[in-house]
Amino acid sequence: MELTKSLLLLILHVVNCNPGPLLDVVVDRYDVPKVCPREVQTEDFIRYHFNGSFYADGKTFDSSYKRGKPFISQVGLGRLITGMDRGLQGMCVNERRRITVPPHLAYGSIGTGGVIPPDAVLVYDVLLLDIWNTEDTVQIRTLRKPPSCNRTAVASDFVRYHYNGTLLSGEAFDSSYTSKATYDTYLGQGDLIKGLDEGLLGMCVGERRVIIIPPFLAYGENGHGTTIPPQATLVFEVLMVDLFNSKDDLIMEVKQVPEVCNRRTVTGDYIRYHYNGTFQDGTAFDSSYQRNSTYNTYIGMGHVIKGMDKALHGLCVGEKRRITVPPHLAYGEDGVGDLIPGSAVLVFDIHVIDFHNQKDLVEIKVTHKPPECTATSETDDLIQYRYNCSLLDGTLLYSSDQYDSPSSATLGANGVIMGLEKGLSGMCVGERREVVVPPHWGHGENGAGGVPGSAVLFFELELVELQKGVPEGYMFVWLGDGPEHLFPVMDLNGDKKVPLEEFTAFIMLQVKEGKGRLRPGIDANFIIPEMFNNQDRNKDGKIVEEELNEEPEQVTRDEL
Repeated sequence: MELTKSLLLLILHVVNCNPGPLLDVVVDRYDVPKVCPREVQTEDFIRYHFNGSFYADGKTFDSSYKRGKPFISQVGLGRLITGMDRGLQGMCVNERRRITVPPHLAYGSIGTGGVIPPDAVLVYDVLLLDIWNTEDTVQIRTLRKPPSCNRTAVASDFVRYHYNGTLLSGEAFDSSYTSKATYDTYLGQGDLIKGLDEGLLGMCVGERRVIIIPPFLAYGENGHGTTIPPQATLVFEVLMVDLFNSKDDLIMEVKQVPEVCNRRTVTGDYIRYHYNGTFQDGTAFDSSYQRNSTYNTYIGMGHVIKGMDKALHGLCVGEKRRITVPPHLAYGEDGVGDLIPGSAVLVFDIHVIDFHNQKDLVEIKVTHKPPECTATSETDDLIQYRYNCSLLDGTLLYSSDQYDSPSSATLGANGVIMGLEKGLSGMCVGERREVVVPPHWGHGENGAGGVPGSAVLFFELELVELQKGVPEGYMFVWLGDGPEHLFPVMDLNGDKKVPLEEFTAFIMLQVKEGKGRLRPGIDANFIIPEMFNNQDRNKDGKIVEEELNEEPEQVTRDEL
C-alpha cells in the first residue's frame, strides 16, 4: 500500500518538459505546511478554494473566490473530473497546489457548456481548507493535565471553560477570552454541539485539550452565522476552569490538626480565622492574609455563605482545612460583581486562630504550685507577677520579659482586664498558671494596642511577690483587734500629746510587729502624714486624746 502511494506521488510530482500532449495530471506543490497530520484519501470529503484557468492563455474560467464560498466535494468517487480526483490525493490542509489536467482527464474533446472548449488543458490553483470522512470521530489531544485530578467531567455536570475556536485551516471564529468570561453550560443535555459535548467529558479542572470535531458532529451543512461555513471541521482549544454537579455537597479536607483539641466549634460560637480563597483552577479571588486581619464571624447564624457556615462546625483552634464549596452553597448563578463569576466553585484554605462563646468563662490551669502556701492573692493585694500574653495560635503579643522588672498590680483596682484579674486571684507566691481569657473578659470586640478585636488571649503567669492589701479607701488596717485604749499606746513618751514623728514611729512599730498593715505600693512617708492630718482635728501639729475620741463631722475614713 505504501509503495503504491509513493509511486502515485512520484507520478504526480513529475513535471513533463516535453512540449507534446500531457499524459497524466501534473501537480506542483508550491506551498506545503510544515505539519500535516492528515492527507486527502479516496472517499474523504474536502472543502477548498480554487482558481481555474486555461493552460493555453491563462484565462480564468471559474473561481470559488468569485463565488464567495469554498467548493465542497468527495474525492475519488467520480464526483469530480478524473484529473482533480487524482490531483487532490495526498493534499494537506492549508497546502497550495497547482494541478494541471490534460483534456482526457478533464472534459475531453467535447468540452462543457460553452465554458470549457474541446481539448482544453486546465490549470487549478487549489487551497485546501478542510478534510473529513463519514467514519471520523471526535479527536482529543491533551495538551496539559494537572498533577492531581480528583474528579473528571461527566454528563449532567455544569462546567465553566475557556476556549479558542478555529476552523481546521486555523482561521479563528470565536474565543471566550475576548469576552473575558468563561463559557458556562451543562454537559450531556443538548446545550452544546454533539462533538463538544463528547469532547469535554473526562476533563479535569486545569486540563487543557484540543478537540477536533467533524462537521456532522458540529454545525453540519448549514454552518453557523457568518463565522462557521457549511461542512466545517471545528477545532477547540479548551481550558477547563470549573466543574460541579447540582448534587454536590461540601468537600472538606483536613490539612493539619493540633495534637490537643479540647473543644470544637459549634453553632453560636464566634470564630476568628485566616483564609485564602481561590477558584478550582487555583486563581485567587480573596485573602485575609493580604489584609493582615482575620475574618471574624458567628457560626451557624447566616452571616456567611451556606457552605462556609456548615464547614466551620467541628473545628479545633489551630486546625487547617481546605473547603470546596459548590455554587449552590456559595454565591450561585449570580456570583459577586467582578470578583466571583456566576456558578463558581470556591476553594477556601482556612486556619482557625481562635473561637469562643459568650457563655465562656475564664479557664485557669495550675501548672506549678509551691509546697508551702501561707497566703494567696485577693482583692486589694499588691502583687508582682511575670507573664507572657499570646493569641491561641501562639503569636506572642506581650511579655514581662520585655521589661526590667515584673509587672505589678493591685487586685480589685481595675488595673488589669477582668480575665487576668481572675487568673491572678488565689495564687501563692511561686505558683504558675495558664489562663485562657475570652474577649468578653478581655479587650472585647475592639481590641487594644496590638490585641486584635474579639481575640481570645492566653496568659502564662507566675506570682513573684505578694503584699497583702487594705480595703479600698483605707491606708492602714489593724490585723486583728486594735488596742482597747489607743491613745496611751500611741503616746510613746507619755507626755499626753503625739506629734507627727511620734505618730510615725507608732505606726511603723505596729507594721513591724505584724499588728497592722499599710496600703502596699504607696510610700509610707506619704501615707502616714495623711493619716496624722486626718486625726489632728485642730491642725495644731499634734494629736491629743480628745481629738482621737472625737467623732468627726466629715471624714471619709478613720483607719485608727
